[in-house]
Amino acid sequence: MLVVTTETVAGQQITESLGLVRGNTIRARHVGKDIMAGLRTLVGGEIHEFTKLVAESREQALDRMIDEAKSLGADAVVGTRFTTSVIMGGAAELLAVGTAVKLAPNESP
Repeated sequence: MLVVTTETVAGQQITESLGLVRGNTIRARHVGKDIMAGLRTLVGGEIHEFTKLVAESREQALDRMIDEAKSLGADAVVGTRFTTSVIMGGAAELLAVGTAVKLAPNESP
């Protein structure tokens, strides 16, 4: 499944828009990892525990969006965007949204 942030796909034409597709996940931080992350803020540098959490969340939301697009018979998802929102202290939602489309090769003149 082709997933792009652009509104078009190079060399392809959108023949049908199948509608909005989305995938989300809500993740909570782990208390033990929170302690390690808190200590890391004292010395600076990347907080690996949170980097891994966000990366896993992004992939899960993307996979769920792709599954929804496949269920509609889409060839691609265009206009893909990610957003996050805090649900409660220590938990956040990551949402992936886009438009599921059918594609056909551009015809040469």
